[in-house]
Amino acid sequence: RPNVGKSALVNRFAGTQSGGAIVADEEGITRDRTYRNADFLGEDFQLVDTGGLVFDDNDALFASEIREQAMVAIDEAAAVILVVDGRVGPTVMDEQLASFLRKEITKHIPVILAVNKCESEKTGGVAAAEFW
Repeated sequence: RPNVGKSALVNRFAGTQSGGAIVADEEGITRDRTYRNADFLGEDFQLVDTGGLVFDDNDALFASEIREQAMVAIDEAAAVILVVDGRVGPTVMDEQLASFLRKEITKHIPVILAVNKCESEKTGGVAAAEFW
């Protein structure tokens, strides 16, 4: 969904903040797919940043276009990372996305849940636990 930190996470994996995915507090900034190279433990791979996937076209500007781009990225993917906002906790939209991914995507590729924005040593674990 929009504004959960997908672009920041992509930049972190890719190892750079400059020249990467655009990060802003404004919803709808990422509209197209952005491809970034990354490596982890010596394994090279490619990440795709997309706009937040929503199913109700009234929820966000350019919702249907962003959804189309996200679906292309999912079709190309070897795995999907569902990024959620740990500070906000689970939302109805998170549940809709998780349900869609369970029913439609996990048949073909793995889906990984990433609880973002809960780095606090004191409250981060509790925030993340809400999603289990």
